[in-house]
Amino acid sequence: MFITQAKFKLVFPQAVKGIYPTIAAYAEEYGLDTKQKEAMFLAQCGHETAGFTRFAENLNYSADGLLRVFPKYFNKHTAQQYARKPEAIANRVYANRMNNGDEASGDGWKYRGRGIIQVTGKKNYQAFESWVGERVTPESLSSDMDLCVLAGFWYWSVNGLDKISDIVAVTKLINGGTNGLSDRKALYVNLLG
Repeated sequence: MFITQAKFKLVFPQAVKGIYPTIAAYAEEYGLDTKQKEAMFLAQCGHETAGFTRFAENLNYSADGLLRVFPKYFNKHTAQQYARKPEAIANRVYANRMNNGDEASGDGWKYRGRGIIQVTGKKNYQAFESWVGERVTPESLSSDMDLCVLAGFWYWSVNGLDKISDIVAVTKLINGGTNGLSDRKALYVNLLG
């Protein structure tokens, strides 16, 4: 890799042990063939995983957080009802999309974001499972280091993110918006520095 393990540790000091060598083992195979591409991938994944420390989506939002991040799904009243209830939040915001069932199905929580790029939704889990060619449980995307990393590279590859150099465009394709853009930019700059 162009970005050394020492630089990675400097930018992500709390990263889970073993994550850098696992990423490095797959980097070239999945198109990280320049320092800029590595920095883009690591900055995006680093933001999505709180510095490579958390590989399952948290969703523990306050009422204000719900209104800011998910205004389409919450008003002041429902935000108060759902605040600090991650499973209920996931089931609401991910219901009836990405091949998930309705809110009562529990699919939102079961198929919440996992892996280094936070693969989300039953449709994406199934597509990743087909791509990797082995049985994948939702939990394995956050507990099995290889699957956690491969899920990130799968998403990166199938969405052509290795061909996009604009951090805003890449962020939108990963996040659906620009949440955390300033952090992603800072990580990118620090990784290149």
